[in-house]
Amino acid sequence: MDTTFEQPARARLVTPEDREVPVPALLRYTSEDPLAVFFDFPPESTLDGACVTWTFARSLLDEGLNAPAGHGDVHVWPCGRTRTVLEFHSPYGIALLQFDTSALRRFLLRTYALVPAGQEDVGAVVERGLSALFGGV
Repeated sequence: MDTTFEQPARARLVTPEDREVPVPALLRYTSEDPLAVFFDFPPESTLDGACVTWTFARSLLDEGLNAPAGHGDVHVWPCGRTRTVLEFHSPYGIALLQFDTSALRRFLLRTYALVPAGQEDVGAVVERGLSALFGGV
């Protein structure tokens, strides 16, 4: 049975002028894709006015709460004792967002309560991925 939960969160977008702009976010997790976390941003907080979802490894979020982690499009690192930075790279540029670490830890703990680390059904995830890639062939 697929179980999904969502947790609203507030982020602060750091601008090139070092200003912080509040941005709403929805943190999402589903047992159907147990290795991933989803960060959804509403249209009013995006450049093109469309909803944006960033999907990345749950383990990356876990690692980044304690030490700098990530490569490629998503980087996560602690910023002091109370904030965590998520850096998203896209063809349009880089977004630097700060979240309250406590909110991210609470979210992560809920994901592990739903699907403990090491108990993810990786075979099912791979099967769905291959099916999507090859169109059910």
